[in-house]
Amino acid sequence: MQLAINKLSKTYSNGVRALHDVSLTLGNGMFGLLGPNGAGKSSLMRTIATLQEADSGEISLDGLDVLKQKTRVRQLLGYLPQEFGVYPKVSAERMLDHIARLKGVADAKERKALVGALLENVNLSKDRKKNLGTYSGGMKQRFGIAQALIGDPRVIIVDEPTAGLDPAERNRFYNLLSQLGENTIVILSTHIVEDVSTLCSNFAIICQGEVLYAGEPERAVQSLEGKIFTKAIAQGELPVYQGKYKVISTQLKSGRLHIRIIASAAPEDDFSASAPTLEDVYFSNIATRMDVNTI
Repeated sequence: MQLAINKLSKTYSNGVRALHDVSLTLGNGMFGLLGPNGAGKSSLMRTIATLQEADSGEISLDGLDVLKQKTRVRQLLGYLPQEFGVYPKVSAERMLDHIARLKGVADAKERKALVGALLENVNLSKDRKKNLGTYSGGMKQRFGIAQALIGDPRVIIVDEPTAGLDPAERNRFYNLLSQLGENTIVILSTHIVEDVSTLCSNFAIICQGEVLYAGEPERAVQSLEGKIFTKAIAQGELPVYQGKYKVISTQLKSGRLHIRIIASAAPEDDFSASAPTLEDVYFSNIATRMDVNTI
């Protein structure tokens, strides 16, 4: 299965350019779409999910024209948006049964078996009779994945799935997404670098509607070997260092500002060499688009 996106662009009626010449090719497995809030990730996800039109460009899914053959494409898609509502007084079991019926599973016995298997897969079997309004954030996310899996989709889109989850819920979600990615294209849209480094074999960085980088996380990190340096400075010194070096990120610790720079050789001013991370890859790509004080 292959999803090919070619020169996709979208500008909203208020003048906001959400996507600009986005081109990506995705195969089976986990693909991370990494970018800050407002980068265009959700716009791209909604377009792939046939929920909004593009101004120009193409998307094909194994020969299907995603922008034109929407009904057929929707039969192959599972979608978990960033925010989704639930009926608080309906149990997970009943809601999944209803969704399965809407997706064309007419036989009651088949639906029962399908719903049972889905609830087991997302570790909600013991809570199947509970009303959705009583679910925790992590439980709702797992329910969301269950409904996205109805119909055995070939492409699954999850938009900011771990935002607001506690560490234990996030780990459970990681494991579930990893299992799904073995035989399916799973697109993970997130602004959390850890999500991508933990889960994805390929990823892209998007900012202000443009793809700034696409490739494998490990190779991206290796490309910065010997190029990352760090130093603790006074907050008021930041403009001086920004004038001399490419500062890609800052972090305030115990009243001191720790800066990370990218340089081809060891700089002066008592910097220490530091092992690169995927965060460095991310920040080095978006630093030219955003104020370093915001990252």
